Amino acid sequence: MTRRALAVAVALVAVVGGLLLAVPGSSATAAREPTGAVVLVGTGGLSWSDVNARDTPTLWSMLRNGSGATLSVRSVWSNTCPADGWLGLSAGSRAAVPRTGDAANPADRACPGPPTVQDGRVTEWPQYEAAAAEQKFDTRLGLLAQQVDAQKMCVATVGPYAALGGALPDGRVTQQMDFVPDDLLVDLNTCPVTLVDVGTVRDPDDLAPGERATGSRVEQVRAVDQRIGQVLDAGPNGADFVVASLSDAGLSERLRMVLARGPHFGPGTLVSGSTRQDGLAQAPDLTATVLAGVGLPVPDSVAGSPLTTDPAPDGSERRATERLTHLRDLDEASHDVHGLVEPFFQVFAYGQLVVYLLVLLVWKGRIGSEATRTTVLTRVRVLSVAAAAVPVSTFLANLVPWWRFPVEMLAVVATVLAFVAVIAGVALRGPWGKRPLGPMAFVSAVTAVVLAADVMTGSRLQLSSLMGLQPVVAGRFYGMGNPTFALFGTAAILLATAVSSVLVLRGARVAAAVAVGGIGFVALLVDAAPFWGADLGGPPALLPAVVYLVLTILGIRLTWKRWGLIVVSVVVVFFAAAGADWLRPPGSRTHLGRFVQSIIDGTADDIVVRKAEQNLEILRENAPLTLLVPAALLFVAYVLARPTSWGSRSLQRSFDAAPTFRPGLVALFLVLAIGFAVNDSGVAIPAVGATLAVPLIVSVSVGYLLEEARTTAPTRAGRRRR
Repeated sequence: MTRRALAVAVALVAVVGGLLLAVPGSSATAAREPTGAVVLVGTGGLSWSDVNARDTPTLWSMLRNGSGATLSVRSVWSNTCPADGWLGLSAGSRAAVPRTGDAANPADRACPGPPTVQDGRVTEWPQYEAAAAEQKFDTRLGLLAQQVDAQKMCVATVGPYAALGGALPDGRVTQQMDFVPDDLLVDLNTCPVTLVDVGTVRDPDDLAPGERATGSRVEQVRAVDQRIGQVLDAGPNGADFVVASLSDAGLSERLRMVLARGPHFGPGTLVSGSTRQDGLAQAPDLTATVLAGVGLPVPDSVAGSPLTTDPAPDGSERRATERLTHLRDLDEASHDVHGLVEPFFQVFAYGQLVVYLLVLLVWKGRIGSEATRTTVLTRVRVLSVAAAAVPVSTFLANLVPWWRFPVEMLAVVATVLAFVAVIAGVALRGPWGKRPLGPMAFVSAVTAVVLAADVMTGSRLQLSSLMGLQPVVAGRFYGMGNPTFALFGTAAILLATAVSSVLVLRGARVAAAVAVGGIGFVALLVDAAPFWGADLGGPPALLPAVVYLVLTILGIRLTWKRWGLIVVSVVVVFFAAAGADWLRPPGSRTHLGRFVQSIIDGTADDIVVRKAEQNLEILRENAPLTLLVPAALLFVAYVLARPTSWGSRSLQRSFDAAPTFRPGLVALFLVLAIGFAVNDSGVAIPAVGATLAVPLIVSVSVGYLLEEARTTAPTRAGRRRR
């Protein structure tokens, strides 16, 4: 086979592989018959830690006889005000009302009060529409009421904030009542859809300047529970009742709660097709649930799916207690890990800098004599391999309920270190440990396999892990988020590099190219498949890197024409996966399918602009540290182009001994640089990828230095004897 034919074959394999990975999965949304009515009872500030049989008998009864889940209420800002939650309910997507105040961050400003309704219209509606347009989330205020009204039905709203949820796109409210317990029997039987505001819980210890709470937290919780009981007693027979905490209790963000009881919701756990997690829902799911409950279609612009129930064996007190424990665990893990992420990354990053400085000084001959240098290099290698084992260990740590311990930071660090000791120990003491590429191959393989298995089985380890998905942020709930892709893509490329180097040294160059192609294909399949990784920005970064490495191993020169073919294959793979995902029901689509729908709707430019603004905002707010990321990418590109510059002659030894090491690092640079450019919050991709790549590169370079030291030691000893 000629080189040109082989290049064409490789390109065809990449394209066909991309088409195969686009096979859609089955729908996660179960069809169901509508009930006569749906009553959504909205509150705010409640978490599962507030629920118990003594203080909240109504909520406890609903948990025992119905289904519950934790609820991510994240809207536009880090914390969600009551008006934000109700406005988001009306749109089925992110929305926020304007906040006034002196704080630079809107999340630090006081929440505005309830809206005013005059002559059947929300007077602040024009300001809400202007804010929605500025926020670029393609928010369609009034969508819920519009869908109901189009079918000649009505939405009744009870209480001040409920008017926001039930308003039409022009701000009109057709059925608005005050919360009067004696009149509830009539008010709740007026329309098929009823939205009831029973008040919010505002934490006195967590409010912005200028805000006041109406009592202690416990007093507010008890009052809300009592009003919920009044609604349940007066509600229509045969209706589905959904009780949701739509907002935060103050400045702090955390998961809230949702409960459902009725013909469709018996004892069990609520399941969301949009989060793919039992017991975890997001706010837009409520809009979809209300519409589906009265037999109406859910528009594509609604970012959620109708909630369903995973039934429990029975509705006993014991089963209810077990479900409450599970839901509290989801909440506590998410809340606790969110505050640990920043200090963990700081300690981890600065610790690695110390190790790299030590390596630099050893390479320059400024630490250790000839007699002690081997010892120092050996210890540096151990530390580097251990550092590389940290990222995957942060995921494995979720196998242990560390959030239940009194000191969460101590518990999670101890758990991570335990897994690090096991992984690094096997990497260094296994049969591959004495080979320079051995530990890199082992740690990369463990990282890739653990992350792949996790996304293929529901992303349980990623959820609320130190380097994984943060449900309180509501960016992703499953699949490959940016940090996960950074680690997975880095591990796949480094594993392919190690395997191919060994095969090329044995003279099996074609086998090396096939091995790289196989590893790359599996990585692309796991990352891009809508039913697994469902990653929008991963394939455009990973595919060209794999193709580059394969062609380089085969000795095929990359001309501009061939680079163009690679770019075309990336586009084909991306739109094949996205198009297949778009063919699925709207409630089952991932980021890929929703992006295609945004192109059809003409709102894709808003998504692109918003993602670009997010990257720029992260760079601006966290400067100068975040500016090191693009600077570091440019520096790495320079070093790879001139491997004997900037003291990297020791790295050149690794390039000489491992024939695919340098092409592998170029491929890794492509993954991190393209990932940085095309993803929202893409600055995290090279930063997180470096936490795995840099220590493994150091371990390889030190490994070859140790080999050289062992080889030259007998010669030097003989010279000294003479």
